[in-house]
Amino acid sequence: MLILTLLILFLCLFAWNVQQRFDSCENRSFRTHCLALKKQQDCNIIGSGIFISPKGVLDHAGSVGFSLIVWVLGGGICALGSLCYAELGVTIPKSGGDYSYVTEIFGGLVGFLLLWSAVLIMYPTTLAVIALTFSNYVLQPAFPNCLPPYIATRLLATTCVLFLTWVNCSSVRWGTRIQDIFTVGKLLALVLIIVVGMIQIAKGHYDALAPQTAFEFIKDPSVGQIALAFLQASFAYSGWNFLNYVTEEVVEPRKNLPRAIYISIPLVTLVYTLTNIAYFSSMSPQELLDSNAVAVTFGEKLLGVFSWVMPISVALSTFGGINGYLFTSSRLCFSGAREGHLPYLLAMIHLKSCTPIPALLVCCTATIVILCIGDTHNLINYVSFINYLSYGVTIAGLLYYRWKKPKLFRPIKVNLLVPCSYLVFWAVLLGFSLYSEPVVCGMGLVIMLTGVPIYFIGVQWKNKPHWISITYLGQRLCYVVFPQDDPSEIQPLTEKSEL
Repeated sequence: MLILTLLILFLCLFAWNVQQRFDSCENRSFRTHCLALKKQQDCNIIGSGIFISPKGVLDHAGSVGFSLIVWVLGGGICALGSLCYAELGVTIPKSGGDYSYVTEIFGGLVGFLLLWSAVLIMYPTTLAVIALTFSNYVLQPAFPNCLPPYIATRLLATTCVLFLTWVNCSSVRWGTRIQDIFTVGKLLALVLIIVVGMIQIAKGHYDALAPQTAFEFIKDPSVGQIALAFLQASFAYSGWNFLNYVTEEVVEPRKNLPRAIYISIPLVTLVYTLTNIAYFSSMSPQELLDSNAVAVTFGEKLLGVFSWVMPISVALSTFGGINGYLFTSSRLCFSGAREGHLPYLLAMIHLKSCTPIPALLVCCTATIVILCIGDTHNLINYVSFINYLSYGVTIAGLLYYRWKKPKLFRPIKVNLLVPCSYLVFWAVLLGFSLYSEPVVCGMGLVIMLTGVPIYFIGVQWKNKPHWISITYLGQRLCYVVFPQDDPSEIQPLTEKSEL
């Protein structure tokens, strides 16, 4: 009831805000949306996952040493995937990332299924996990000897998502400023953890990292558990493909895409590995597993009276992470609607603020629903499985596209060993993950496959009866229009001529 009340209050505030804009709005060019979007895109690869995943990685890996190996290899796998995406990004220079590539290569149905899973699973679940982490880190200092109440964490997470949705609906500039400001919290927390951890190691506090103890397994390892450890780590690395969502806006992508990969992936891998080493400099494996907020426990053990800095820094980081993912997820809805795979209402932006209000509301609603039905650990396995599934399908598309169009000019062309190595790892990881967590991972597959009838009814069936115009009602409520001056410019990607 509390969450429902919050949702009603939010909708009232939103309706008031839209009405105010409706009354004062002046007619102007819709194409300013493109300029507004360029200011908002944020690189999320160093995200909030590093404050969430260490516990899950250690739990499934079974030992400190093997968990560190998982973190390093996880970064290497991301590098292989990023190189494949760089080739796709310059060969198919369309914004939209995985969805645009898969639609171009395999056709509308496969692209729609990927879009369907992203809209219903990937982005809402990721947002829910980050929002729950935000609420846990905010509330944990108030409950030092126990877990924060279930209702309190959900209520605070819901409030955070609703507030940031309202901000992003109101102004692209506000969303951008929040991203810039709260990124400082993310960097402050990581720098503080690494520096303090290295000081601890220099003082000789590295018992858990010593070779003779690092590989002492807490429980018997198995291939399935190791696969789940990689899924947990992949959640922290998620975001490595976000640059491909704005390929059309990247200056000289042939040079800058590989450059971004060569700099960012090794740097992020180093930061994540050092962060985990720092954790183990002050906490035993069991202490880390027992902690509900790892960074808070770390701060309480080492920072003394300044321990309050850690929960605040992580809360700032996760708050900014929610803001960044809200924008990216709404942009994917926008791209899918523009290509005819989602209702055209989701491709519309507010006439004055140039924000994709309908897409943001869809993402917000899906996130709140998921917030109420899952716990953080299972949600990470759930979303990481679907993420890896979409990555693998996209990279398999690279090989198929080379066979289908061998003479097509490719400014970047990676060695065949790169996509093949990634796909071998991908198949093993998904197979054993599904074996170890058949319910959690299988649920994602089922939801993805429900998109098949939706595709034929919603996309392929052209002469559907129109009892009520969702687009018309949505435009009246949100005061939104197509970004183009002429709505007829919107043409499904599958109807365009081949390259």
